[in-house]
Amino acid sequence: MGHPESGNRVRLTATTPEGAVTHEGILLAPAASEHLTVKLDNGYNVTFAESEITEISIISDAILPDETLNSNVPEDPNLPEIWIIHTGGTIASKVDYVTGAVAARFEPEELLDAIPELAKHARIRTVKLGNMWSDDIRARHWNAMMVATKDAFDSGAVGVVITHGTDTMHYSAAAAAFAWAGNGGRPPGRIAFTGSQRSSDRGSTDGTENLLAAVHWAAHGPAPTGENGDASVIIMHANSNDGACAIMPGCSTRKFHSSKRDAFQGINAQPLGMVLVGRSGDCQIEMEVRTPTRDVTTKPTSFDEGKRILQLVAGAHMYADQIEFASNYDAILFHGTGLGHLPIEDSNGDSPENVAMRKAVADYCTNGGIAVMVTQCIHGPIHMDVYNKGREQQELGILGNHATTGPDAALVKLHFLLSTNQDVQAGWGADLCGENGSSIFN
Repeated sequence: MGHPESGNRVRLTATTPEGAVTHEGILLAPAASEHLTVKLDNGYNVTFAESEITEISIISDAILPDETLNSNVPEDPNLPEIWIIHTGGTIASKVDYVTGAVAARFEPEELLDAIPELAKHARIRTVKLGNMWSDDIRARHWNAMMVATKDAFDSGAVGVVITHGTDTMHYSAAAAAFAWAGNGGRPPGRIAFTGSQRSSDRGSTDGTENLLAAVHWAAHGPAPTGENGDASVIIMHANSNDGACAIMPGCSTRKFHSSKRDAFQGINAQPLGMVLVGRSGDCQIEMEVRTPTRDVTTKPTSFDEGKRILQLVAGAHMYADQIEFASNYDAILFHGTGLGHLPIEDSNGDSPENVAMRKAVADYCTNGGIAVMVTQCIHGPIHMDVYNKGREQQELGILGNHATTGPDAALVKLHFLLSTNQDVQAGWGADLCGENGSSIFN
């Protein structure tokens, strides 16, 4: 059947098992052949087979979002300066009304145009490092973020906000914490990471409140101590409702859900506080303020981009040749079961693979290999003293006993220790910036 071009606003009627339905919206490139896809005003898409459509009409020609920037957003000279460092992600996304895809293609300057309430909280400068999907980010990008934060602080900014895709935001936040506070100091100003679980074209987007809260924190939050997880923070929705964003320690937080607004939670740690966001864009910080005792770090530590860490997950498909392959890497991070265990015993006499695993681990560690244990359980400590197997693993040379560092921050911490040529065993037992606290929370 013939139909209007993508980008036109249309009204269509289609037959469904529940009866006829009528929708209005912008016609997109079809999700499948011989189908029509329409973006509704609430941001969601609906798709129907052409054979199901009984009527379609054009309401108006292509109506695309206004791309004109408002360069006249007033700036209050009395407000503190913060930088928004843009790396990409859903917080800075637009829908392509021809293809229907959500693409990360906001320029940083568009953020202020899209959310003029930001000007209430700070004088904003923007830096664009890229429009990367967060799963493409590597250590070189951590370093680039840290260079940008240093530039911001050197230029007089009191804080920075790094807009980031949510899928790996917790890795980058941990990297910032170790870079600025891992050697015993604290950053010159506040560093907040934020993103959005819902793209900006959807009515349920959380990006606006997250960004408002992060900017307010960067401009008006307390001075970071560097030792309780506040060297960098993640600021995202505290629950599924609007109005409150949690301030979470950057070195002990992870993304726990693929799509919920409140996807981020602490690992063995509680939120540092809340930023309450009003309907008019006003914000209020609620948290306990601590007095810093560390000296300010003037330059962040860089990560050695040549370091390679092999991550292996304990289970029925772990084999000795995986350990043997580790000779190409600088260290192994084991994601063990429970309190930190690997399949290295053959109590029934029917699993020679486990015996081979034990030998491979022993050979690796004996030859100078670095092996560290974290738990697949996410929460809780590594405790390789409880069971005999755990004690045997320690004798083989596996490190990490008693640590409470979460598995994601552990990867970054191991990279940091290798980058700075520190003794991994001593460094692993230390609490460098709040990642390895002594208290365990449910």
